[in-house]
Amino acid sequence: MILPNQLTVARIVLTPVFIYLFLSDDITLNLISVFVFVLAAITDWYDGWLARKFNYITEWGKFLDPLADKILTSTAFIGFVIIDWLPLWMVIVIIIRDFLTTGFRIVAELKKWDFATSYIAKIKTFAQMAFLYFLVFVYFLEKVQNEFPQISSVVKTLDNADFRWWAMFVITLLTIYTLFDYYRFNKSFFKKLFRLETE
Repeated sequence: MILPNQLTVARIVLTPVFIYLFLSDDITLNLISVFVFVLAAITDWYDGWLARKFNYITEWGKFLDPLADKILTSTAFIGFVIIDWLPLWMVIVIIIRDFLTTGFRIVAELKKWDFATSYIAKIKTFAQMAFLYFLVFVYFLEKVQNEFPQISSVVKTLDNADFRWWAMFVITLLTIYTLFDYYRFNKSFFKKLFRLETE
């Protein structure tokens, strides 16, 4: 197995480790979970960079890489639902949409059909990841503020429930919009797919 695919598998393996540590009652394990998440996110960037630079692109990688990304981000969102930082319904909408489009993309790769990614979908992905990084950062600060009381005012400013709700709401709306945008950009794909399903 080539290195980018190894990194993708590592990202999947790190995901349950992250959520276990993240939801632990031990603050030390909580802090370790932040570094595990960052490490998993780095593997996402690095395996993509390797694949593009050295043309390490395989059918297995095309299938597994987007799936690994969705597993990591969905698990992180669910973790923040469990600690009551995010609304469950918004996360469910995002997860359903993301796995739907990932499934469509995998089908397209297997059948050698075109499946375009729109610019707005890339913005959606960036917004989701940026928001997750923000949440993980605030979570980290919350866990260390007892040791560093001077950052308490910063934590109080950043840990704003209203901001989290509205930011997540905007991301959810953007996510829903991109589902329709995918259909607009990939009508030929869906026509072929639905034709197969009705045969």
